[in-house]
Amino acid sequence: MNAAKTKSSPARRLADILIWLFLIGACALVLIPLVFMFTSSVMPAIDIMKLPYPWISDHIHWQNFWNGLRGPEGTFIFLRNILNSLVVALSVTATTVLLSSMSGYGLAKFQFKGRNTVFMLIMATMMIPFEAIMIPLYMVVMRMRLQDSYAGLIVPFLTSAFGVFLMRQFLLTFPDEVLDAARIDGASEPAIFTHVVLPNVGPAIATLAVLTFRSQWDSLLWPLLVVQSEEMKTIPLYITKFMAETHSDEGIMMAIAAMASLPMFILFLTMSKYFISREGLYSTTKG
Repeated sequence: MNAAKTKSSPARRLADILIWLFLIGACALVLIPLVFMFTSSVMPAIDIMKLPYPWISDHIHWQNFWNGLRGPEGTFIFLRNILNSLVVALSVTATTVLLSSMSGYGLAKFQFKGRNTVFMLIMATMMIPFEAIMIPLYMVVMRMRLQDSYAGLIVPFLTSAFGVFLMRQFLLTFPDEVLDAARIDGASEPAIFTHVVLPNVGPAIATLAVLTFRSQWDSLLWPLLVVQSEEMKTIPLYITKFMAETHSDEGIMMAIAAMASLPMFILFLTMSKYFISREGLYSTTKG
């Protein structure tokens, strides 16, 4: 038996080495573009275009960030655009988490006729690409006179079928005994949902919040349809406009991209304790 272990140990070490090499390569593929973005954001444009690329510049060019904030016209519209993105992304994230949690809880823990049919109909909407409903949705927004407003950017995305699916699957694993004990103690259903269910579904809420915020923060197509004025544009539209300039500066563009990425990093670091910990990872995967 010891001989078998001895014979298998070199093969196991080789497998471990290959796994580590694969993980290091995967991390490099993810991190190299980020490192390029942050290093080039403090370089003059002429240094960015050099070959080979100088990962450490001789001159730190902080002016890129100031010029990015000022914008091509010097109006500091970037600050308003980033505020618009924050308002839209946070509003959609909050409503999606709340409504998806309520819907998932009802579909997972309440028995009623047609429950599975309702769930399958919700899942069926995930099969429809957004491009197929984009024009009809835009016509509805125009008829309701919501274009070029926060309502036009937020209302069509108040909840999502994926959010309902994620919360339902997670809540299916929630012990019914805990809910029954709360009902025996006289707690109402809203109180059970608020004080028992929500505090115990942190991993699912964190996952849904990060995914929803990211999708809205990076959204380009819908704001491009709905928004006309410069004051209502979001960050992706600002970056697109800056790239369309005739004499665009690559250093300023990287500085804008770096500043636009900061909210996502902050959100991930804030929520990571829920889905990186052993309990959070297990619960989210199980859900």
